[in-house]
Order: sequence, then structure tokens, then C-alpha cells
Amino acid sequence: MTHDFTEIGYLLFLAIGAGLWLFGRWRPGLIAPLENVMQRAMRKRTARLGLLTLWWWLGWHFLADGVTWGQM
Repeated sequence: MTHDFTEIGYLLFLAIGAGLWLFGRWRPGLIAPLENVMQRAMRKRTARLGLLTLWWWLGWHFLADGVTWGQM
């Protein structure tokens, strides 16, 4: 039961993100497009390290789940 809620939550989060991305491309005056946000964020070293850490964490928890290193 809680697994279903978790999956629904992730799908809802992805749908909201996709909706914001589309709205930003449709109305760039109201919400900055993702490209502009990423360009501005990448100007600072701290933000680059934070994004690198985020991608590492996501990959470790979602892509490497269940992999045993001795049996690859």
C-alpha cells in the first residue's frame, strides 16, 4: 500500500516538473525557462558541486539499487 503511494508521489512530482517546464517555455515572463535557470546556477562553483552531488545521490539510490559488486 505504501509502495503505491510512493510511486504516485514520484509520478506526481515528475508531472509537476514537466508542467512547470512547459509553462516556462510557453510563458517565459512568468516562470524562467529551465535553460536560463541552469545557466545562472552553473555560474557558481557551489551550485555546480551541489548539482553533481544530487546527480550522484540519485544515481546511487535509483540506478545502482540491487547491484552486487562481486557479481557484475
